[in-house]
Amino acid sequence: MHLHWIKPLLGRPAPFTTVYLDATRDDATGAADVQARWKALRRQLERDGAPAAVLDELDDLLRRPTGVPGPHGRVVVADAEGVVLDRVLTEPPAQSSATCGPVPVLLPAARAADEATSYLLVEVDRQGADLTWSHGTGRRAVDEEGVEGDHDVLHKVREGGLSHRRMQARVEDSWERNAETVAADLDRQVAERRPELVLLTGDVRAVALVKDAVGQAVRDLLVEVPGGSRAEGVNRAAFDERVQQALAEHCARRREQVLARFREELGRGEEAVTSLADVVAVLQRGQVAELVLGEPAPGASWALDEHEVWVGDGPLELATSRDDLDTIGATGEPRRMPAAVALVRAAVGQDAGLTFAPEGGVELADGVGAVLRWSDGSTPRESVPSQSGDAARVHNVP
Repeated sequence: MHLHWIKPLLGRPAPFTTVYLDATRDDATGAADVQARWKALRRQLERDGAPAAVLDELDDLLRRPTGVPGPHGRVVVADAEGVVLDRVLTEPPAQSSATCGPVPVLLPAARAADEATSYLLVEVDRQGADLTWSHGTGRRAVDEEGVEGDHDVLHKVREGGLSHRRMQARVEDSWERNAETVAADLDRQVAERRPELVLLTGDVRAVALVKDAVGQAVRDLLVEVPGGSRAEGVNRAAFDERVQQALAEHCARRREQVLARFREELGRGEEAVTSLADVVAVLQRGQVAELVLGEPAPGASWALDEHEVWVGDGPLELATSRDDLDTIGATGEPRRMPAAVALVRAAVGQDAGLTFAPEGGVELADGVGAVLRWSDGSTPRESVPSQSGDAARVHNVP
């Protein structure tokens, strides 16, 4: 999972106000319930010293509906000057919360990104397609456009005879040319905008023609979702459920691909490490391709919640002790930071991704690991845990 969207939080002025809110407003009282939850959080933030101008901006922002049906949450982060980040969560938090402090609370925002996918929905018929973009914020798509072919001989006739066969050939040729027009536009836009997934639905014949006509880059991202159409009368609720299922399956595949590589590389003692100290060491050197955080069991706390690290001004300036931070030549005034915040901050600073590992999915010392871009003789090497209880005993070996 990419973390580019968190970059606007780096280097911003404190204090940071983070709101984690149940934004569900399905029934008649839903909007009032959201506002009541926010008002309670605002009173808490006022006591904690959040800037009044920021709270007023949050008031205005949180009055606006997300446009997302069903239960969902929302995470908003503001710095001293105003709102910097606003994302929808596919699941509402068990309890709405808000904090104001020297650093943003990044895990809820990062967890939201793990549940969201930037995708393009393509609804095709034999004349063209409607393209709907979602940018991975969790909201319904925000960009919609149409692509129309210019071949308009679209309907076959049932009668026989040479003239009719010629007409049928012209019709099929029109379908193919229109599909090629749609495919060419998909190839161009996917290359420019780089969605994680392309969902294709609509007329069965048009879907097949477009699938055959797109280039390999689009084909690699393509998932067919039945039940959609450009025409009226579609069971939109049933189709939306299929879209959500396709997105959930994609997220699961994305997560498992990273975790499978982590297991393999850790087992080989090569491009993977685990334990807080070793992950900090490889983050300092910019070696991390993907940071792996272990999710706690329901009701349990994050393993990293027990830990803090020392940081300097730069995102890669982090260490497990003040002395180690001085050794790497950190700039600015050294300060302590929650380990999870510092690790995510460092991952963003080196364009690494982030994957959440479900409880029991992989063995992680201290609840954290990393898949590396490269390794050398000075990279920490891990012994491999063979049982769940071994995670606490993982240590470096020569």
